[in-house]
Amino acid sequence: MSKKPSSRLLSVKYKDLKLNLLLEVTKAINNNLSKEGLLKIFEDFLRSELNIGKLVLFSNDGENWNCTLKYGVGSEFNQIDVKKYLLNITEITTIQFSSEALNNSFEIVVPVFHKTNALAYILLGDLEEEKVAVSPAIKHLPFIQTLANIIFVAIENKKLAKESILQVAVKKELELASEMQSMLFPSSLPNDDKMEMSAVYLPHQQVGGDYYDFIRLNENEVVFCMGDVSGKGVAAALLMSNFQANLRVLLPLYKSLTDLVRELNKKVMANAKGEKFITFFIARYTIKTKTLNYINAGHNPPILISGGNVMQLRLGCTGLGMLDEIMTIKEGVVQINSNDLVLCYTDGVVELEDEQGQEFGVKMLNDLLLSFSSAGTRELNQRIVHELIEHKGKMPYVDDIALFSCRFK
Repeated sequence: MSKKPSSRLLSVKYKDLKLNLLLEVTKAINNNLSKEGLLKIFEDFLRSELNIGKLVLFSNDGENWNCTLKYGVGSEFNQIDVKKYLLNITEITTIQFSSEALNNSFEIVVPVFHKTNALAYILLGDLEEEKVAVSPAIKHLPFIQTLANIIFVAIENKKLAKESILQVAVKKELELASEMQSMLFPSSLPNDDKMEMSAVYLPHQQVGGDYYDFIRLNENEVVFCMGDVSGKGVAAALLMSNFQANLRVLLPLYKSLTDLVRELNKKVMANAKGEKFITFFIARYTIKTKTLNYINAGHNPPILISGGNVMQLRLGCTGLGMLDEIMTIKEGVVQINSNDLVLCYTDGVVELEDEQGQEFGVKMLNDLLLSFSSAGTRELNQRIVHELIEHKGKMPYVDDIALFSCRFK
């Protein structure tokens, strides 16, 4: 008749098993074994060495609790309400469910924490035929918890490492997109005996949907413009880059600003599919006659300061991409005098709020222009940015900011 192993021999056996298992798990982690592979090692140990017949393991993916591992039970146990039954459990304990089927299946819950964050909950059942109080598996619950903690912290670290690598990749892509977008803006603006121009662009994110441009058609005509795509970020920047390309291709083909704007509207509709639109201001300045022709397609009206008077350049049409076809377009014509000033801006300027929720507003911008009407365009833009910073205080920028100022001589 064979003798049962002594408790001392069993203790030595399990110590060896645990040590070997820890070495195996450590090696697997160092070799970057997958989450599934690590959980397979965990399952094999519980089933083969500890004779645990039923297990359901829930883990947190950052947003939801999901059944990550189970055996010995059916799919009906996937839907245990973790928030209701488990989230308050911080120590190994027995558990009572409102469902008799659950009570008959599971006896022990093992929580797995990293610092104060719950990573997983392990439900164990059918430990052995003996009573729970004397089941050999019960003695090893602290080790089960430790092992699970090692595995899930490793899984969490793998996830964080992947997220970190992804963030670095996204950051590099955004930096490249930002560099590419900066190439859309003119590399230099005129400062001669005919006109002086300066611009500022402060994207809310690394890339944005604001745009300004200056194009010299010939010795007697120049065009300047400003646009703003609805929305923010990469999608807005991509649409704006496409728009800029279309503008530069179409501009030499259309003498009429009205015809040009109609064609640009068709391009925006084709590219944005009605999901985004662009507010746009474009002006053609004839140097010899000092005549400014313009169309404002739903953009914040640029401000013209002339002889101490303030005029808003409003005439035009709806924003581009809002309608399949723009039926009515009004083209504005302004006679320019020496020392007149035009400021184009996007809505991020006038809609910037202070800590009391008060917008910077058009009136404040008008007053600022009148106060500094004799300043150079570069100095003027810097003054506006300074006032915007003072106005917002500790509040963040919530939109892109673009300024384009032109003084006629």
